Amino acid sequence: MQKIRMNTEFRNKILNRYVEHAETETTQEQQAFLQAREQVDNVYPKAFELAKAVVLRAYPSEDVATCKTLKQKYGQPLDVVAKDKCFYFSYAKDELTEDEDERDRKVSEHFDFGLFGSLDNSDYSGSDTGKQFAYAYKREELKEKDCNPDILAQQNGKDDNPHKTKHIDANNKALGYSNYSSYNSDDDNSVGITREFDSQFYLDIIGTSHCRSRTIACTRQEFEVFKMLKQAKSNVITCHQKWIDSIEKQKQAMKTGLKAYRYLSEGVELMKELGVEIDEAELVRCNSTGLTIYNPVNLASMIKGMKNTTMTREQKIAIRKEYEAKQSVN
Repeated sequence: MQKIRMNTEFRNKILNRYVEHAETETTQEQQAFLQAREQVDNVYPKAFELAKAVVLRAYPSEDVATCKTLKQKYGQPLDVVAKDKCFYFSYAKDELTEDEDERDRKVSEHFDFGLFGSLDNSDYSGSDTGKQFAYAYKREELKEKDCNPDILAQQNGKDDNPHKTKHIDANNKALGYSNYSSYNSDDDNSVGITREFDSQFYLDIIGTSHCRSRTIACTRQEFEVFKMLKQAKSNVITCHQKWIDSIEKQKQAMKTGLKAYRYLSEGVELMKELGVEIDEAELVRCNSTGLTIYNPVNLASMIKGMKNTTMTREQKIAIRKEYEAKQSVN
């Protein structure tokens, strides 16, 4: 039988199939990322319950109720109660070092409980760290919407460019995020992932000024708990970056090797050595995304998908999971 010569289309098919495999393969980097996200889930409720207690201490419920009553009586001039999910917490050092003076005694930092909350000391959500956490934390939800949650990790260290901007915009839209405290509905016109996430963490505060000007006192121990949440969220970003870096390195090695191959059989052999079962016939039948479109089951599914196109979010997720299950079997 005559050997099939390698070409760009076959190289792309093999590479795409390998990336699919690499993203689901259990590795140290993948497990570290998943564990980092689990740690965030553990720390978040503890940190917020503490924040709620600290904010209530600063703005007692009876004072908030009084302000709301006065607003009802006197109108807009006394509209001084607002809900917020970010706060400046502060504590005073007991002792100063030789290099410090009284100006250094007060330690304050900005803490934003929102999905896109900045992890540096910025007052604004939607910073790079906010996006990095949001995309990594909601990775599966973005994948279900055919978005690229790894774009910032893949583009780490690179200047802004149209490719990067396109995927950032798509991710933000899919998560229902516009900017600080401003939400877009997601693709399914439901409440929006970001709005739903953030809604858990709003508290009543008194004062209409910027959050920096209403610093809330706490103890050093309380402050350290809030720092733990920031550190846990930052660790998600770090572990996600390391995991995606490892996949990107594998992709580059694959690209280099595949360019040197003259025949398709060499690519198939490489994939088998890497633990990915694939054959020449499948590669010839499938399109560049790796989907075997002329397989009777897949072709029938594709044709059926051309009608009755209005689906609920739950149906879309179910279809995606069914496809991934079939791919894992193949």
